[in-house]
Amino acid sequence: MDRNFPRALALVLKHEGGWSDHTDDPGGPTMKGVTLANFRRYVKPDATKDDLRRITDEQLATVYRRFYWDAVHGAELPDGVDYAVFDFAVNSGPGRAAKYLQGVVGVVQDGRIGPATISATKAMMRATVINDLCDKRMTFLYGLKTWPTFGRGWTARVSGVRAEALRLSASSIPAPAPTKPAPAPYPAEPAKGLAFFLQLIGKALAWAFSRKDH
Repeated sequence: MDRNFPRALALVLKHEGGWSDHTDDPGGPTMKGVTLANFRRYVKPDATKDDLRRITDEQLATVYRRFYWDAVHGAELPDGVDYAVFDFAVNSGPGRAAKYLQGVVGVVQDGRIGPATISATKAMMRATVINDLCDKRMTFLYGLKTWPTFGRGWTARVSGVRAEALRLSASSIPAPAPTKPAPAPYPAEPAKGLAFFLQLIGKALAWAFSRKDH
């Protein structure tokens, strides 16, 4: 859901850290998860590494929304699933995240999330989608040649994503409607008034006297 983007972004940034220019990282120079290539694509075409180091919060949100959140249609995915797919996209690319989601929900894996993928995702239990997606994500990461270098961090990241996505999913499920209370019993008929009581006595006496006349 689109309302979840700010929270999802904040959670992603906890894992992305700050500046990175690791020789084993195929993404190259990166600041808070934004690569220099994507910074040039969405913010400043001639940006340098120093420009990337000084990226603003607004620029961060622009890149993450346009390159990752919008690419996986985060605004249309169920609560919790949106964050799990979004984080996968940031870590391993939107196309791969989309394909793995499609594999989980049983639609054609073309790497482009559309109406069929969204409909199939909504038809499944959110917790099932989240758990299956995180399991498949770990299998993919374990098979990478850079696993010895980044494996521990990836494991912690996916574990955290799974837990938070499940919390988001559960917190958005509406509580069952309260049971309709049974109708109140009809109030007891109020006691007859004094006038009615005296009327009964009068009728009884009249009947008694009429019997004497016979």
